[in-house]
Amino acid sequence: MQPRERRETGEQDLFRSRLDQIIDLKHPLVALGRTVDWGFLEREFGAVYTDDPGRPPLPTRLMAGLAILKHTYDLSDEVLCERWVENPYYQFFCGEEFFQHRLVFDRSSLTRWRNRMGEERLQALLQESLSVATRTKAIKPSELSRVIVDTTVQPKNVTFPTDAKLLNRAREKLVRLAQLNGVDLRQSYARVGKFALIQHQRYAHAKQFKRANRMRKKLRTYLGRVIRDIGRKIEGNSGLEAAFTKLLLLAHRVREQQQRQRGPKVYSLHAPEVECIGKGKAHRPYEFGVKVSVATTLKHCKGGQFVTHVKALPGNPYDGHTLATVIPDMEALVGNTIARILADKGYRGHNAPPDYKFRVFISGQKRGVTPKIKRELRRRSAVEPVIGHLKAEHRMGRNYLWFRRGDANNAVLAAVGYNFRRLIRWLRLLLRQILDALCPGPLINPA
Repeated sequence: MQPRERRETGEQDLFRSRLDQIIDLKHPLVALGRTVDWGFLEREFGAVYTDDPGRPPLPTRLMAGLAILKHTYDLSDEVLCERWVENPYYQFFCGEEFFQHRLVFDRSSLTRWRNRMGEERLQALLQESLSVATRTKAIKPSELSRVIVDTTVQPKNVTFPTDAKLLNRAREKLVRLAQLNGVDLRQSYARVGKFALIQHQRYAHAKQFKRANRMRKKLRTYLGRVIRDIGRKIEGNSGLEAAFTKLLLLAHRVREQQQRQRGPKVYSLHAPEVECIGKGKAHRPYEFGVKVSVATTLKHCKGGQFVTHVKALPGNPYDGHTLATVIPDMEALVGNTIARILADKGYRGHNAPPDYKFRVFISGQKRGVTPKIKRELRRRSAVEPVIGHLKAEHRMGRNYLWFRRGDANNAVLAAVGYNFRRLIRWLRLLLRQILDALCPGPLINPA
């Protein structure tokens, strides 16, 4: 090899090494962290803080960045803390100027921050994700005016409820609470209750339902005896009555509820807000959680199919009766007037505001459907894979957050994680185009 060729090869290697450094500096999370308007988020979230004496709050960028990373990459709070310590890109995205070798926050700070913000303020993260998509040309503002709306079920982290399991679990929790408070029960039924539950499950599996019902009746009897025994022992003691009130009420409801009764039922003792929702699925006739409304853009934008609105709907309302609240909230979030809404047949007989009565089109509709709207109706099912991604990759498939506020917070954060996942992919494509323009030759990636 001639000296000139060696010199050119050395210069090319130096250029490629410099290019690798550019790639490191231009990581999609770095570009995303520089694009997000953190000042807007600080103004939205800062309203809950006061200047009273005490420990100062953690930086808003740190907590908001952690919430985004958690649901973008489908991480639990514990795994997020581990990744944050070892990943410099995570730390840069959360506003750290120097690499930290230990956590600068506590894991429980994530829970307290979510509860303090609530659903209304967490919507600012979803609003900012759409704003970033607009600034990076991943979506056009006009594409936010035509949306697809559908509902799904966000399952709660509960076991599949049966009468026998609920009866036995209520008895166990009452006995444990009595032991903690020093209440001496006449009998705990620990051994015979466990045996009756096992027998009930065996008989039900063998389709011997008369024997299974006999075991379930035994479990109901054991629970009733424990309830009455505790009631006698704590009578007149205000402190013990306050400690047992909530659990005794739940145990009474579990013991008295019937199979086909009207009104709400208890499906979980640690999450009594869980509802039984049937969506007509052959593989899953009933799901236990809360109904959630999801809205996406009609058009597949440059950056992908973005979620424009999401909202938990406790009480299992009829799908068509949700538009009265969903449409105003969606317009306030995206800052645009909704020109057209596409929905499935579950929205027939909807209660949309009067101005939007003729802007809602349902699958199979014939009246008022132009050829253009007919073509758009074929894209109504585009919301289904978005719901699948929300459940499979962004923690909507099983909600681990407590109470109704946990249902609302998890739904919003799942949509936030989905949108930021699309943005990271979009920024990665943009950075690749920039690098291809700088270095038109083929690059060999040793990884």
